[in-house]
Amino acid sequence: MTLINRPETVEYKVLLMPSNFYPKMSEERVDEWLAFIREFLQILAVRKKQQFNRRVSIGDLLAERIDNAAAYGFGEGTTMYDNVLVLGNVKVGQNTWIGPGCILDGSGGDLQIGDWCPISAGVQIYTHHTVNRSISLGEKPIDCAPTNIGNGVYIWSERSYSDGGDDRRQGHRRCKFIGKSGYSTRREGIWLSGANSRDARNHQGTSAAIRKQ
Repeated sequence: MTLINRPETVEYKVLLMPSNFYPKMSEERVDEWLAFIREFLQILAVRKKQQFNRRVSIGDLLAERIDNAAAYGFGEGTTMYDNVLVLGNVKVGQNTWIGPGCILDGSGGDLQIGDWCPISAGVQIYTHHTVNRSISLGEKPIDCAPTNIGNGVYIWSERSYSDGGDDRRQGHRRCKFIGKSGYSTRREGIWLSGANSRDARNHQGTSAAIRKQ
């Protein structure tokens, strides 16, 4: 491995064994390693900008999104940003895009997400909450329930699903927008928007215009 623009004090071989990262490494040595790492990350950042015209976090400079999803057993064609937090038993189908900053919580029950479900940046999907335990000063248990999101469900940014004390199912071919709490309806092919959501298309059902209530 060749060091790029290495200072004269840096050795010409790269040592990767744990013994070489001794806690009492000199400050000078630490600074040399830090300079090398920063330079390498800058090269990766420039390449990412040239290839995709985007700036991403360090994790996404080093990892591939499709590999992140595959490592957790998600379906073929599904991608997931490196900074997504995944907890517990989470299953995701095929061709689903999971954006940066999401939380997929399967620690309170099975969380299942179907095929072709774009999960926008920052979306949080939970299978448990501690509201009742908190306001009862620990007398009540943690509320847990499985959550099932069907195929073709578009979940907009700032969307948060939360357990409501029973099995939550979001049907197929639906569009969920900002501010909609995660209680389900069974109708398919509808658009929901706002804190008290309803079908947001016009009465002829031909417009895709959405408004927050």
